[in-house]
Amino acid sequence: MKLSRRAFVKAGAAAAFAAGLPESGAAQDAAPACIWGALLHMGTNMWSDVPVKKWGAFKPEELHLVCAADHLRFDETVWRALTVRMRAAGMNLVVIDLGEALQYQSHPELAVKGSWPVDRFRAELARLRALGLEPIPKLNFSTAHDTWLKAYGRQVSTPAYYTVCADLIREVCAIFDRPRFFHLGYDEETAAHQSQYSYAVVRQGELWWHDFLFFAKEVENLGMRPWIWSDYYWNHPEEFLSRMPKSVLQSNWYYGAAFEPGKQKYVQAYLDLDKAGFDQVPTGSNWSSDLNFKGTVGFCRQNLAPARLKGFLMAPWFFTLPEWQEKNLQAIAQVEEVIRGG
Repeated sequence: MKLSRRAFVKAGAAAAFAAGLPESGAAQDAAPACIWGALLHMGTNMWSDVPVKKWGAFKPEELHLVCAADHLRFDETVWRALTVRMRAAGMNLVVIDLGEALQYQSHPELAVKGSWPVDRFRAELARLRALGLEPIPKLNFSTAHDTWLKAYGRQVSTPAYYTVCADLIREVCAIFDRPRFFHLGYDEETAAHQSQYSYAVVRQGELWWHDFLFFAKEVENLGMRPWIWSDYYWNHPEEFLSRMPKSVLQSNWYYGAAFEPGKQKYVQAYLDLDKAGFDQVPTGSNWSSDLNFKGTVGFCRQNLAPARLKGFLMAPWFFTLPEWQEKNLQAIAQVEEVIRGG
């Protein structure tokens, strides 16, 4: 039997107390004034449909981790260490990249070896809330990042595809007890980003908008706010500004160290989206620069309207595995430095 959100929070708070963790699940009843979040990965079948074993010529730290696997590449011990560290750093939100991580009851065929049963995952959500972290689901429906959908990723924009995607959004909404936001991904849907895939598909023009608005409506009909990566704007600025609903929360992203809006369309996008009236959660990373996150916060605080600047997201893009634990911890430390610095 499915427990209510209140019952799960209460159970999680009791477990946290027993483990010596702060009892703060009730904090999720009031939205924080500023989001200090991180994107962490449970599922990882989102960057190529080529099986891991086919990439044997590459070093482990390179491409093999971003290819498809028939098992879940996730370490719970690392996950717990990262989330506890997030709370200690003063962070308040975690975006969970789900993908193939769950045994979806609506579509069990999407599971891989090691996918979590729903009841186990609900208990984990309770633990996160007890820590004071607001869990937000992410299912990436970009065709560049939908290997987790298995056969349905090759049925894009068909009646079967819409049915399956709607089922998954509805189920995840229920699992998370109707969260404030639902991250739809929707980034990097280009041929270039799929150049090493076995099967590439790119929606363009009216079809891109038809499908995106379908996803946004499904989310909004369930009482959640759609949240997406904003990079479609970079190459379709006029179209984006005229057709993107203001109800969609935007996460533009840029991972470099220098912030020169006149020269960099990725940085200029922060200013353009703000001027157009979009709410934003700017996203930084330690993927390529340890200076980026602090720079992102400084640039956006200086240049964006406070009322539309809803917070910041750290996206390390390092998987939740022992070999990447230190990089993830470094990312959290960079967020903490900014939070403590005021």
